[in-house]
Amino acid sequence: MKGRSILLDHVGEREAAALMVDGKLEDLLIDDDSQPRPGAIFRAICDRPLKGQGGMMLRLPEGETAFLRQSKGLRPGQPMLVQVTGYTEAGKAVPVTDRVLFKSRYAIVTPGKPGVNVSRSIDDEEDRARISAIGHAVMEGIEHGLILRSSCAGADDDDIAEDIAAMADLANAVLNDLEGTEPEALTEGDGPHVLAWREWVSAAEVVTDEGCFEDHGVMDQIEALKSPFIDLGEGHMYVEATRALVAVDVNTGGDTSPAAALKANLAASRMLPRALRLRGLGGQLAVDFAPISKAHRKQVEQSLRASFRNDAIETSLVGWTTMGLFELQRKRERLPLAAILRGL
Repeated sequence: MKGRSILLDHVGEREAAALMVDGKLEDLLIDDDSQPRPGAIFRAICDRPLKGQGGMMLRLPEGETAFLRQSKGLRPGQPMLVQVTGYTEAGKAVPVTDRVLFKSRYAIVTPGKPGVNVSRSIDDEEDRARISAIGHAVMEGIEHGLILRSSCAGADDDDIAEDIAAMADLANAVLNDLEGTEPEALTEGDGPHVLAWREWVSAAEVVTDEGCFEDHGVMDQIEALKSPFIDLGEGHMYVEATRALVAVDVNTGGDTSPAAALKANLAASRMLPRALRLRGLGGQLAVDFAPISKAHRKQVEQSLRASFRNDAIETSLVGWTTMGLFELQRKRERLPLAAILRGL
């Protein structure tokens, strides 16, 4: 399959979405019910503060617990709205924030932060003015703030307005459901099919036939992701998750030319965001690049920054250690693919 395509299917009984570019798997989403989805909103009940950490443990439905980093002004027993920010390791509290957002394809409604803002990536002044006017018209008389996403560029006026109104209505409904003495799930977060519509906004062929994953080779590519080995063309690398961190080892393979290490490291830098994204890996990462001079390290770091700049998952490039490893910190927005596949 040439070009860009979005496939909506199931893996086992689980909803799944795959983004393919020229027949190559570029992104993959598989649902999992072992933890609340990122983006889910709860009425949580404050349980106990964690002294020394500046946080509060919260009660969620069905005996789940959550951790909120900022606990100033909160008291045990107080209800509050929180939103899940990511996944966590087994046995740990669900990470949440009290800065609740309502996000869709074109709009993000931001309670408590008034104003209408248009994505900076939309640089056409006429389009910015058009999009801003739609936002102001729909949000007139509504106290919430609004962010209009880059996907609004070139989009139909009615589609944008409808999306804004839907998110504003949802925000009002959820915010009016704060009162209560017991924790309750107010939204469940978006599943893979909705996430694909929301986030994969570039033009693409959409395939919804049952069994399309098998028909278009997605299942074979998922099977290949079980291996830590990745052929870079210019050398290879291994991406392996341990209990403490994700370890990445870059090698030149059989190439013994003077530039082999730099070529392998640059290829690894370009490939790393995709490798992590498809495997659902986050947290702390340590990359053992092939040995290079300190003069070449800056070139590799520039390549890394360029690669992660286009990746949707927040990743901080920490820098080089004294032992020559490169450290990164990546948000846990997805469960590891290996854990999902084990549960099938």
